[in-house]
Amino acid sequence: MYEANTAVIGRVVTHPTRREFGNGDQVLSFRLASTSRRFDQATGDWVDGGTLYLTVTCWRKLVEGVESSLQRGDPIIAYGQLRSNEYTSRDGAERSDLEMRALALGPDLARCTAPVQRKHFAPTTHPDPAPGPRDDADTAGEPATQHR
Repeated sequence: MYEANTAVIGRVVTHPTRREFGNGDQVLSFRLASTSRRFDQATGDWVDGGTLYLTVTCWRKLVEGVESSLQRGDPIIAYGQLRSNEYTSRDGAERSDLEMRALALGPDLARCTAPVQRKHFAPTTHPDPAPGPRDDADTAGEPATQHR
């Protein structure tokens, strides 16, 4: 299995689906399609090239944000770790699937607009520092040892 971090620009082509595991972890996954395009100067038209399909998986804090923000058909930019999974299908054929474990996702603002609603996290509470040594009123400011 080869792993590389990369960004992919494309469209969500399946509805994002959330699954929960017995230990409480959640994963959200969907399929992403990225089609290359080029401008054909001879005809003056844009021509579609090949399409890359991959499964995008989202974990932890990304699950909630993606589930409440993205839906099928949305143009997005996905950044994460690519993995190639080889498997044998039910009919015995050897297959390969490309998966991205997403680190960051967002709308492609070149192809849509999106209001930003920032998450506000609770402030981290730090325990009070341990109290220092107490000063005695009659020896405050004097050195700990006296030389004679």
